[in-house]
Amino acid sequence: MKHIPFILIYYWSFFIISACSNSHSNTIEKSMEYPKIFPDYTFVTIPANIAPLNFRVEKANNIKVEFTTLNGTPLLTVSGGKRLNIPEKKWKQLMNNQIGNTLCVTVSIWSPQYPQGIIYKPFEINISNDLIDPYIVYRLIDPGYEPWNHMGIYQRELSSFKEKTIVDNHKNTLKCFNCHSSCKNSSDMFLFHERGKEGGTIIVKNGIVQKIDLSKMGKHQHGVYPAWHPNGRWILFSSNMTLQSFYNRGKKAIEVYDSSSDLLLYDSEKQQVLTDTRFNQSNNWETFPTWSPDGKTLYFCSATPEENIPVKCTNVKYAILCVNFSADDGTFGQQIDTLYNPKKRHGSASHPRVSADGRYLLYSEAAYGTFPIWHSEADLKIIDLKENKELNTNILNSPEAESFHSWSSNGRWILFTSRRMDGRHTRLYIAHFSKNGQIGKPFLLPQKNPEDNWTRIQSYNVPDFVKGEIKFKYNY
Repeated sequence: MKHIPFILIYYWSFFIISACSNSHSNTIEKSMEYPKIFPDYTFVTIPANIAPLNFRVEKANNIKVEFTTLNGTPLLTVSGGKRLNIPEKKWKQLMNNQIGNTLCVTVSIWSPQYPQGIIYKPFEINISNDLIDPYIVYRLIDPGYEPWNHMGIYQRELSSFKEKTIVDNHKNTLKCFNCHSSCKNSSDMFLFHERGKEGGTIIVKNGIVQKIDLSKMGKHQHGVYPAWHPNGRWILFSSNMTLQSFYNRGKKAIEVYDSSSDLLLYDSEKQQVLTDTRFNQSNNWETFPTWSPDGKTLYFCSATPEENIPVKCTNVKYAILCVNFSADDGTFGQQIDTLYNPKKRHGSASHPRVSADGRYLLYSEAAYGTFPIWHSEADLKIIDLKENKELNTNILNSPEAESFHSWSSNGRWILFTSRRMDGRHTRLYIAHFSKNGQIGKPFLLPQKNPEDNWTRIQSYNVPDFVKGEIKFKYNY
């Protein structure tokens, strides 16, 4: 037993030499544990064009972080107070120089418990060769169930901390902006819904802004969830009658559900709505449309209606279906295939999204229903369409709800919302997805001040990647 301390110290020293080859003679204590940092950026894979990974260490008064190569070559040392604030220029230079390599990160702190300092076990950060789209778009919503006194659609530059407003309701709090979408992640082709008096669907094409009222076309249906066809001409909308009910007991506060939903196809060239009777009947509820990258296949969710809603809402479970599509005339094929069968899977699928190569289908699965954001059991799942099998997505999920999600334009990154921090507010996470289907550990969207992840009470909603900054003028 007397030899154990010597063995532990020797092992720790060997780890440092073999993993990061660093010497820290000015610190007294050495820990065998990894540092408890927030956000948790340990052993993540990141793109080289991401903003600095600023973090704090629990109970630290001062922090020093050393970035080295795996063989111990010094690259960057940053010191700070209670949190790490990495200079953006130095971080960008580090990323550009080390793209495709692995960083070794050694954290030292000084605190009342460790006035002479303590150095923690080094961890690694992988810098992928796969770049990420320069911007993301999302909606921010205040807490609550009914009012929308403050909401808007915003864009964030991923290589920095710049956040800009696309539209918000500061001028008119009676308006609600939702369900935004872009065409192939383009910043030049963008749409969103404007709810309220004189509202409509706002379509932006190459700087030209147009407002349409789908309720005055066809069967007087309004558009909800949009999917812009890759050729830019067609936009597939679901038309949902969405309601909500509140629980009077138990942990769940609210249930959001549809009492009907159909699909309608908008022709932006002829400015008219087309419908297929199969997707506009009361015997099925269709929702959450999305296209394959080549535009030849439409994916959507469908459920058998339940008459006694919301009492029997647990009986409503959605399948994922697909059907061929002709972009020449806007018609659908006769055969409809099932990719996710809720009777076999004993769950309910929503928000299907297809990767850029057309191979992987990402979706959210809950026990029932169509609004997974209020289901703590909701998880992200992925189907390999080529091999017709499910991937292991455990690394993406948590005990809280994972819901809205999207693929980057190159198919190498997944952006999604999760309530894993506190069970109430949705935050944005990013995970790497390799060419062979390997999923990396998700990391929280970097913020200049890590505490903003706690102090911002608004929730992120419907995140999506875009290839450039969205610029247009709209008087609302």
